[in-house]
Amino acid sequence: MEKTRLFEAEYRLMEIIWRLEPVNSTELSRVCQNELDWKKSTTYTMLRKLAQRRILENKDAMVRSLIKREEALRYESEAVVDKTFQGSLPAFLSAFLSDKRLTAKDAAEIMAIIKEASDDQ
Repeated sequence: MEKTRLFEAEYRLMEIIWRLEPVNSTELSRVCQNELDWKKSTTYTMLRKLAQRRILENKDAMVRSLIKREEALRYESEAVVDKTFQGSLPAFLSAFLSDKRLTAKDAAEIMAIIKEASDDQ
């Protein structure tokens, strides 16, 4: 699937959809009113736009995502690294960790992820 950028409001709506799907569009508009303070028309406009972009499906008043949350997170992460750090993951990690201390458990988990992703396993 083509990588698609979600804007902040779209991402907030998708978080609700991922949590509740499949969800009736009327119920979704109620949840958006309560959680996002959106009018019904705002929710339906967002649903229409996201359906046109093939990010979700709104069929027979049932809303389902067409992209997984993990896909959206991966793309958003890649976009930040590409835009802000010229694609350098080490530069991103250095900036992210510059004023943080990792627990031994966190460091071990990160090392395991790096080992899994590296070419010379």
